[in-house]
Amino acid sequence: MSQPDSRGEGPDEAPLDPAALRVQAKLKRLLLGSSLVMVAGFVAVFAAIVYKINTYEADPSETAFAATLSVGPEADVLQATLSEGMLLVLVREGSGTALLRFDPKSGKQLGRTDFVAR
Repeated sequence: MSQPDSRGEGPDEAPLDPAALRVQAKLKRLLLGSSLVMVAGFVAVFAAIVYKINTYEADPSETAFAATLSVGPEADVLQATLSEGMLLVLVREGSGTALLRFDPKSGKQLGRTDFVAR
């Protein structure tokens, strides 16, 4: 049988010269820096996951809405949107158009904006 290769494991190993020690120190710093960047990346990913889990917003279909809304006798509803806790309804009344703002839970009209041509 042949002897196993024991380079770098014996007491008779020669010490490294200063240039090799500098290169070895640079490599250790590079390894430490890249490891820190990788750990920071993992922390950022897990923080984003925790943030998304904790900022859950209920689906608008799950929230309670008023059974009826009063938009006017001659109004045609063009569009309805839920935005920032308000129900926005775009209606056409005759030749004019208006934006109505409602409280989605109570059905109470909060405001009205009429669009006029100039």
